Amino acid sequence: MTAPAPVVLSGVAVGDQLPPLEVAVTPTTVVLGALASRDWRPMHHDYHFATERNGVADIFLNTPNQAAWFERYLTDWTGPRGRVGRMTFRMRDSVFPGDVMTFTGAVRSTEVDGEGCGWVEVDVELRADHDTRGERLCSTCTARIAVPVEATDNPWARTGNRWRP
Repeated sequence: MTAPAPVVLSGVAVGDQLPPLEVAVTPTTVVLGALASRDWRPMHHDYHFATERNGVADIFLNTPNQAAWFERYLTDWTGPRGRVGRMTFRMRDSVFPGDVMTFTGAVRSTEVDGEGCGWVEVDVELRADHDTRGERLCSTCTARIAVPVEATDNPWARTGNRWRP
């Protein structure tokens, strides 16, 4: 399978849909994300604590784990030169083992700033689907991503006053 061509600003238009990303969530997905972010709270690794003390269906993804999945989704789309400048998201429901996460996104705006950096603003939704819980909107995200203005441009080379996310 060939990787898609990296995103260049001239190839992006308002309304463009990003390709969806589907990920089957396992207990390992949840626990490793919590461990990677050094989140030792038991609702992210102890089923009995999560269900009996917190009253939720199972262990669930923590906030940094969701942030990492959003970043992965965005940089899978942009390619290696895409650089997340800002990202905000709102968690509405939990993501549990057994869910299939589906990320979808659409381009909200594009611009070139005063320093010549190309920017794409994207709206992203994270939905989870499960046999017994059905499909749910779990999180929404808005991100501002620097992308090359032309093939030789590299947003990662921008530092100091040339980087204004």
